[in-house]
Amino acid sequence: MKSIEETSLLYEISQSLNRHMDMKKSLFKVLSVLSESLNLVRGIIFLTNSETGEIRIEIAHGISEDKTKQIKYLPGEGIIGKVIQTGKPAVVPRISEEPLFLDKTHSRNLAQGQDYSFICVPIKKENRVVGAISADRPYEGKRSLENGEKLLAVVATMVAHHVINIETIRVEKEQLKTENMRLKSELENKYSFSNIIGNSNKMREVLQMISQVSSSSATVLIRGESGTGKELVANSIHYNSDRNQNPFIKINCAAIPDNLIESELFGHEKGAFTGASSTKKGKFEIANTGTIFLDEIGNMDLGAQVKLLRVLQEKEFERVGGYKPIKADVRIVAATNSNLEEMVQQGKFRDDLYFRLNVFPIYIPSLRMRKTDIILLADHFLEKYRKEHSKEIKRITTPAIDMMMEYHWPGNVRELENCIERAVILCNEGAIHSYHLPATLQTGTKSKTLPLSLEDAVASLEKEILMDALKNTRGNINKAAKLINITVRKFSYKAGRYNINYKDYR
Repeated sequence: MKSIEETSLLYEISQSLNRHMDMKKSLFKVLSVLSESLNLVRGIIFLTNSETGEIRIEIAHGISEDKTKQIKYLPGEGIIGKVIQTGKPAVVPRISEEPLFLDKTHSRNLAQGQDYSFICVPIKKENRVVGAISADRPYEGKRSLENGEKLLAVVATMVAHHVINIETIRVEKEQLKTENMRLKSELENKYSFSNIIGNSNKMREVLQMISQVSSSSATVLIRGESGTGKELVANSIHYNSDRNQNPFIKINCAAIPDNLIESELFGHEKGAFTGASSTKKGKFEIANTGTIFLDEIGNMDLGAQVKLLRVLQEKEFERVGGYKPIKADVRIVAATNSNLEEMVQQGKFRDDLYFRLNVFPIYIPSLRMRKTDIILLADHFLEKYRKEHSKEIKRITTPAIDMMMEYHWPGNVRELENCIERAVILCNEGAIHSYHLPATLQTGTKSKTLPLSLEDAVASLEKEILMDALKNTRGNINKAAKLINITVRKFSYKAGRYNINYKDYR
């Protein structure tokens, strides 16, 4: 083949490979181009399975798909298998004279007086063999075979780049898909309402309400002080609903300026306002068929409240600067720590929107109203941060628990979590003691947790050490004394002074 014709052929093959990301389409086009240029009777592209090593026919020209789809080769089997195993090309001048030629496709019924040549070259990049290209053409002499082999080798190199790139993209997509499924599964487990920590009567009521409302599409209004876990409840509602495979979009209404809240929620058209250089989808459009969580709903601008009311009533909205109604099947879960009833009376919150949102209210009690849950939560956070900070902390001491039980927790569960994480970081022992807790717990007059005199402080620490020693030895005063390196007589004297009865620890 002349040089200019070869260049034209290779250019056409390059275009074919770059035009299609679908592997079968691009490889079929390559074989079609080769067939016309090299006078092929048939051409086949073989690819190997990277996991099993099995060789399959990916695409064939001049052979029906019915014949090829069930055919498999093993590395080293026949000429094809040897080419892929060794990474070296093979040329058979006359197929009729080659005993290794398997002809698994049964497609070579040679015409009388006509013999065919067979060329097979590996598809490889550097030392990695991913397949092979074979070509059948009428026997036309040695020189013709050499030229055909060289051309096929160049084409095979081009195909190798294409096949490896597509395979890499496919593997990455599979990995992303697997990772996405894993993360979704983790989210569902993490936000299962059974994982919300609490055994008090008030929290049992909350869990029951979450269980009842999750399976519906009702609008939910979550009420409660800051730090009580309103977002955790919203997560649980979504991930335990029928929408759990669809988007879950969270918006903090207090964090978005009033002049941007409408654009953020409903999107805007290009040129709608200064700086709107392109069309932007809003959160409601993105959350279609899923759930949107509007945190701090009490801080929403009155203008945005009107549009939100329309979404709740009509299930549609327009982008800022747009006129075309956009349908939105979105479940709304809102949360606030504000007194919405008082805001309605003051004209700061629309009464019609309030009634639309208040379909299924859930009130999250403050931590001071569910003090029986403090120990459960503290143990949960201890386990979480013990692992995170690689600490060998086994428990929280009784005086530290008493201190936490006495405290009023204005920051609720969030404050308790921060308190335990701080204690874990400070603690280099096997247990968290009262002195590992923040000063707010130790010095507050309401909590009555820290004595005011040095003598009382020493006495409090002594009492804690004695109680811990008895706990570790299950009330055995001899072992307890030995554990803290004092005599039994001294231990008994101090225990009597602090009204500690060793029998209580058996």
